[in-house]
Amino acid sequence: MSVDMEGVSGLTDPEEMRAGGRGYDRGCELMTGDANAAVRGSFVAGADEVVVTDAHGSTKNIRADLIDERCTLIRGPYRPLRMGQGIGPSHDAAMFVGYHARAGVPHGVLNHTWMGYEIQNMYLNGEICGEIRLIAGLAGSMGVPVALVTGDEAACAEARELLGDVETVAVKKGIDRYSAELLSPGRAQSLIGEAAARALRSLDRLRPYEVPAPYTLGIDWASTSMAESCAMIPGVKRAGARSVEFTSDDYTEIMAVLGILATIGGSVGCTGAQYG
Repeated sequence: MSVDMEGVSGLTDPEEMRAGGRGYDRGCELMTGDANAAVRGSFVAGADEVVVTDAHGSTKNIRADLIDERCTLIRGPYRPLRMGQGIGPSHDAAMFVGYHARAGVPHGVLNHTWMGYEIQNMYLNGEICGEIRLIAGLAGSMGVPVALVTGDEAACAEARELLGDVETVAVKKGIDRYSAELLSPGRAQSLIGEAAARALRSLDRLRPYEVPAPYTLGIDWASTSMAESCAMIPGVKRAGARSVEFTSDDYTEIMAVLGILATIGGSVGCTGAQYG
């Protein structure tokens, strides 16, 4: 279960998702609440094991003291699979909780792709790619289908367009990037729990999202300097004035190199404004 924060119930303000920001502590509690709802639903449906990974920012947001005691929690940065750390071939399903729409999607609450403003667009084998597609592809490369996606309406629509008849829970409806019409967290979490249980009870209808190898990750950066710096990495090629590409037969390498590219791009171009 990969848990991001922008699509968590009750949240609309970047300050609520940034350590030290106004409302951040409460944001962490709400993030933990949405995760716990999906964990509860999973065990109601008969899950034997649930692994939760904190997939937002510092990756130290979920309250370890409040997480459901039946699951295990992955937290902390610099892991090879980034947002997808913990997914493995032994798992029957993946769930994405608190996810958001990719950069540029109308009415997507806090819409972005991987970074706040540095990455303008990302592509997977030539297809425009947000975090839903990226992590679904990682799971699919291991034979694991996505069973549930929760977030704002735009994220849920993106998931259904990509994955077909996947269970989704829209916990808010975007008005603009920083405003939304919200379900109450209590109501949202009830729906998340119900959907998680429903999804796992019908695993036979799920199919992994499989991207054919070799895998090519493309990134359009916000500036030429970001692309120039990233292109110095062996195996990374310039694909345009602000664009780079990396190709591998191993999807885990795609995730690892993306983490390195994001670190370099952020250090070159970051202004301190996380959402631009």
